[in-house]
Amino acid sequence: MPTPAEAPLDPSALARFGRLELIARLVVEGVMSGLHKSPFKGFSVEFAEHRQYGPGDEIRHIDWRALGKTDRYYVKEYEEETNLKAYLVVDTSGSMGYSGRTISKFEYARRLAAALAYLMISQRDAVGLVTLDTEFRSMIPPRSAPGHFSLLCQSLEQAVVGGEAPLSDLLHNLAGRIKRRGLVVILSDGFDKLDALISSLRHLRHQHHEVLFLQVLAPEEEEFPFRRPAKFRNLENTDKALRVSPSALRAAYLEKFEAHCRDLREAVRGMDADYHRVSTGETIERTLLDYLATRSGRGRVRGT
Repeated sequence: MPTPAEAPLDPSALARFGRLELIARLVVEGVMSGLHKSPFKGFSVEFAEHRQYGPGDEIRHIDWRALGKTDRYYVKEYEEETNLKAYLVVDTSGSMGYSGRTISKFEYARRLAAALAYLMISQRDAVGLVTLDTEFRSMIPPRSAPGHFSLLCQSLEQAVVGGEAPLSDLLHNLAGRIKRRGLVVILSDGFDKLDALISSLRHLRHQHHEVLFLQVLAPEEEEFPFRRPAKFRNLENTDKALRVSPSALRAAYLEKFEAHCRDLREAVRGMDADYHRVSTGETIERTLLDYLATRSGRGRVRGT
């Protein structure tokens, strides 16, 4: 039986929504049937004011510092932010255009981004979109209003891959542009200079954003199954190509590839952010379900 991500598309539904919208709806509806609570709600709480302690107040809310200064018992009151502000950052650089036996990394990333957008907007969370390659190609502010999901999908459908992305430079720029803290979801293959990329992610964390790095990779990149001599072309600079014998390079390539992914994963998690490795060989539904189940198992979303 086909999964929701692979199910035949209903022509009447396509007329109402559009292909990417429908894929996202089918995926999310299938995934959420297996989850009993939102994995994204309750991003943080904001301190509002002090008030004097009274009967019925919980001891854990007492501000002990205020007690030391005033010799009076006060409790902290908070205003919970029930709505998350999320920014979906989709890498549209040339390397994301790679497709082997599956859909391209970019096609996978935009379907996954659309599914995440639909999920969060369904929960009345505000979602924005950033696409970038050599520069920002689109930047849609977070909203949860009716019709916003369609706008996001239209932008994703219009996006094209190309160019060499200085991902770290653009993420530094983005950190300076986002004023209110939120969740920044980056969908990229992560093929950038590692130290620079990690520095840009730390910048986002320093600005009190929660960060989720979804590293989207093709099975061929993970396995390097090539055997015959072939010409390998740089997708971010099409003038560059190299004819090589894959069997001679396979061991060295896999060692460097795995080291890069491992170092990125450990650095991201070391800064109290989230990392999830994504293969285009998996269905969108399975990827989303695996990640959300992991996130739900951790409880509330971390504040800073």
